[in-house]
Amino acid sequence: MKKVTKTDAEWRGQLDDLEFKVLRKHGTERAFSNDAFPKAPGTFMCKGCGAPLFDQSHKFDSGTGWPSFYKPVDDEVVAESVDNGFFMRRTEVHCNRCEGHLGHVFPDGPAPTGLRYCINGVSLDFEPSNDDET
Repeated sequence: MKKVTKTDAEWRGQLDDLEFKVLRKHGTERAFSNDAFPKAPGTFMCKGCGAPLFDQSHKFDSGTGWPSFYKPVDDEVVAESVDNGFFMRRTEVHCNRCEGHLGHVFPDGPAPTGLRYCINGVSLDFEPSNDDET
């Protein structure tokens, strides 16, 4: 996977203020503010670089107010790091291609993985599946 690197000025030219705060400065959007994605089959892509991250079929309603998935499309598309902010220890998830902050992963998700990737909706774009291919 070819890495995407840009200066803060280049990212600011591409992303709006909230997207920049979340993806580049490890911010978090308010709960229940950005989960209005279509329910149709498709793929959730990184807002920063377009890398495919999560499949609609792996999305579930966690009740937390953020889009939640039980696994990424591939183990190599997301990377993890330790986040000790807010007086707690959490596992941060970021895009492995552009290192954009996506959210966190928790060990309280559904089967088959038992994981809950709690992702900021503002860090995602949705690309519907093209079912018309023949």
